[in-house]
Amino acid sequence: MLLFSLFGRQIFGINVLKIKEIIPYHDMNTLPGSHDAVIGIARLRGNPFPVIDLSKALKMPISSETSELKACSIIISEFNRSLQGFLVNKVDQIVSLDWGAIQPPPLAAGRSNYITGVVNRDNQIIEVVDVERVLNEVAPPVDSTGQGIMLSDEQLEILQGKLVLIVDDSALARKQITQTLAMIGIDPLVAKDGKEALDYLHSLQLEGRRVDLIVSDIEMPEMDGYTLTREIRKNEDLSSVYILLHTSLAGAVSQEFAVTSGANAALTKFVTEELAEAVLLGLSHARD
Repeated sequence: MLLFSLFGRQIFGINVLKIKEIIPYHDMNTLPGSHDAVIGIARLRGNPFPVIDLSKALKMPISSETSELKACSIIISEFNRSLQGFLVNKVDQIVSLDWGAIQPPPLAAGRSNYITGVVNRDNQIIEVVDVERVLNEVAPPVDSTGQGIMLSDEQLEILQGKLVLIVDDSALARKQITQTLAMIGIDPLVAKDGKEALDYLHSLQLEGRRVDLIVSDIEMPEMDGYTLTREIRKNEDLSSVYILLHTSLAGAVSQEFAVTSGANAALTKFVTEELAEAVLLGLSHARD
């Protein structure tokens, strides 16, 4: 986790696997018609990307002092298949954290809507930013209507009676995945993290019900997607469930760890048609 601060004492964190580079603030061209949190367009080896004032995006106090801005840094990240920069006041350090130590954020209004987890480290609270939500509000992706999803009679037969579980700590991601699955006629079950998902699976076992496929995020508080996958594979009655890890992390990294954790496949977020195809493929394997 890369730790950083904005214009205040609170410390925030972003998964270091999403970060390409950290560069000093510099003047840049503005982007007319963009969200007011987008301060301009920068380039990384010729590739343009938007730079987002994270303080403004999180609805926190910002600085209008030029001298303060010049001392800021831009965190360049690769997230959901695209580059973006985040203007922060000060980059602190990189620390190793166990996802099990990260707890869900307290239920409250305001900034907590943009926080996906919190952890107490050395008597200091670190807030993990829900980058998905920030990007969706500030620089939303081109809307994918799912009009390209056409199901054959064989695929419709595969879907009959299938039970799918979505596991994701982001409310936005859960909504997107649920809407995608609705397009192919699936009304999924939903869990907010790996621990809740595992409890859900055990309760379904007691009812004599079985999930055919799990679509799980990787980065989640209390229990991440890799740990969830390993725990499922340890359970003889659940071990054959098809697991698709659906993540904003870079493809090569997520694929490698997906295989070693025991997942069947990994997919980078978020393309409606690709997710629908991956679910259909997973359910066809589940039927076999």
